[in-house]
Amino acid sequence: MAMTMTGEVQLPASREVVWAKLNDPAVLKACIPGCEELNVAGENQFEAVAKMKVGPVSARFKGKVTLSDFDPPNSYKISGEGEGGVAGFAKGGATVALADKDGGTLLSYNVDAQIGGKLAQLGQRLINGSAKKLADEFFAKFADAVKAG
Repeated sequence: MAMTMTGEVQLPASREVVWAKLNDPAVLKACIPGCEELNVAGENQFEAVAKMKVGPVSARFKGKVTLSDFDPPNSYKISGEGEGGVAGFAKGGATVALADKDGGTLLSYNVDAQIGGKLAQLGQRLINGSAKKLADEFFAKFADAVKAG
């Protein structure tokens, strides 16, 4: 099952500050919902473990994330894939762009993902709703991390 999602978040900091936070593994680990581990696995690569619940399906996902197409402090691409055992798998990517706006930074994202296994059987509406909720939770925590300095 394919999924796409886009969004924008206004953040109260300069692009340089937001960029630094987007590239800080400790900040990302604290902001990713259900993240148990986020370890540097190489240059611009991370290994992650996150526990997530989507509808009736709960699983611990293990995956790899790669950052590429860097244009600091403006944009980059995130690519990743994860396995959740019987719950299924997810893989995909996101482009993240930063722009100056209203004395702060506007972060825009565009996600393309594929999911399979039990997760894909839950239906598009439930998956999209859960993905939106997880994105909203991440960006709320990320905005707090940016405000904290």
